[in-house]
Amino acid sequence: MDNADLSSAVLARKNGSSVNASGEHSGPAPLRGAGLMQGKRGLIMGVANDHSIAWGIAKTLHAHGAALAFTYQGNALGKRVSPLAASLGSHILEPCDVEDAASVDALFARIGEEWGGLDFVVHAIAFSDKNELKGRYADTTRENFTRTMLISCFSFTEIARRAAKLMGRGGSLLTLTYDGSNRVMPNYNVMGVAKAALEASVRYLAADFGPVGIRVNAISAGPVRTLAGAGITDARLMFNFQKRHAPLRRSVSIEEIGNAGLYLISDLSSGVTGEIHYVDSGYNIVSMPHPEALKTVDAAEAAAESSSEPTG
Repeated sequence: MDNADLSSAVLARKNGSSVNASGEHSGPAPLRGAGLMQGKRGLIMGVANDHSIAWGIAKTLHAHGAALAFTYQGNALGKRVSPLAASLGSHILEPCDVEDAASVDALFARIGEEWGGLDFVVHAIAFSDKNELKGRYADTTRENFTRTMLISCFSFTEIARRAAKLMGRGGSLLTLTYDGSNRVMPNYNVMGVAKAALEASVRYLAADFGPVGIRVNAISAGPVRTLAGAGITDARLMFNFQKRHAPLRRSVSIEEIGNAGLYLISDLSSGVTGEIHYVDSGYNIVSMPHPEALKTVDAAEAAAESSSEPTG
């Protein structure tokens, strides 16, 4: 570890985070002990494994006293999610296919029967044919566009409508988005369009449900090594680029995203609704890499152009 790495490690310890053997920041541990969610009950949708952003949020909410219900789609994911749910003391684990309205109805009927009410929902569901995330957005098929929008965007509206009926004392709805909604990202295509629509949905739902005390927000997280992220071509390259060029010069952890989720779901953010909250080490404010990186890129591109010029 050189002096720069040592400085990063010291700073990380001061901030409550840690640095692993490769020099990556793991972020702080989930906030604990305050009991901010004591007596609250909520639904977590979209956990795939213990690397999922939804899992980072679930752990933090549980650490603050929340009772949690989980969903899964398909037996394979059910086998992964079941032990995770059990580890947080959850006894509600329900299948849910958001493409099937009857499945969504059955989920909320079960929650209503079990709890009688609901305080929050975390929606971390998105899908698109990974083959159509490559190439041109203009070549997106009608079928994949429709399915991507249904699963990744409309499902939040449908879930919000059902959840609101169980939120007699107000509540919080939280979804996950990504900066590909605002800026063109490689190999993101129709998913960026779906995330843009999802963010618009957050604002409209916030306006609809605000009068009955239900807040609606989204977290726009930086790249995280998740099962969903692995489906994006060259995800590792983009992960490393953003890590190097974000103002904090590091990636974010699911624990850091979980802490932001706690803020947006708990009464800490009681006056906040309709917001897109970035947890990305500040990358969303950057329009170009820092000067030293620009020099490196410029030199590499100049060398490539020179080598491609015909000789003689």
